[in-house]
Amino acid sequence: MSRINAADAAEAAASAGAPDGAPTIYVCVTCRRAGEPDSDPAPGAILAAATAQAAAGTDVRVRPMRCLANCTRGPSAAIRCDGSWTYVFGGLDDGCAAALVAGARLLARAADGVMPWRERPAPLKRGLIARVPPIGFEGFGE
Repeated sequence: MSRINAADAAEAAASAGAPDGAPTIYVCVTCRRAGEPDSDPAPGAILAAATAQAAAGTDVRVRPMRCLANCTRGPSAAIRCDGSWTYVFGGLDDGCAAALVAGARLLARAADGVMPWRERPAPLKRGLIARVPPIGFEGFGE
């Protein structure tokens, strides 16, 4: 079994029993750091598998993806939850897996749909690429 398939299997296990509306982490399995040579498995696939393992037994879903179009700042992941802002992070590695899960859980608990800055794990502070408003958003942000 290839590592990407292993990440898919780990994702399925991590998502089993996750309730509808659960926070979701999308991890790019093709990601690598800019300028890195191709490797198998790709650093993004390693991150996806580590994140799925970190999410096991939680209410967080992990979904491997082929590309998040953040190639200059990979490996990348995005965190979303229904009715909340979506956050895109880059410059990650497998050591950031627990931080991604903690961030997803923070976002799921945020009454205003905004991941609280002070409570974010350090990799999610320094690796923030963008945040995208929820569908139907008509305000001015935080």
